[in-house]
Amino acid sequence: MGCVESMNYEIVLKGASFKESREYIRAHFKEFLDVQPGFKILDIPVIGLPPVAVGLEGDFIIFPYTKPCHGTFLLRVEDAEEAARLRALKK
Repeated sequence: MGCVESMNYEIVLKGASFKESREYIRAHFKEFLDVQPGFKILDIPVIGLPPVAVGLEGDFIIFPYTKPCHGTFLLRVEDAEEAARLRALKK
C-alpha cells in the first residue's frame, strides 16, 4: 500500500505523543510488539521514539502515524497479510 490517505483507517487517538501512543497500545491490546523507528508497516516507515509499540487485534494493526504539521495519530488498519507478517516477527 504505502499511502495512509488511500487506506480505510480508524483514528484511535489524535494528537498523542509517542509515549502516550506506546502506553495506550500496551494497556489496551493483549498482542503487541516493539519496533524501531524506520520499521515499515504497510510500506510506511514508522516515526517515533524507540521503542515504537505496534498493536495487533485479529486482522487489525494499530500503529502511530505522524503527519507533518498535523501531529501524531494512533491508527487502526485492517490488513490480514501484514498482521500475519508482524506476528511472525514475534517468534
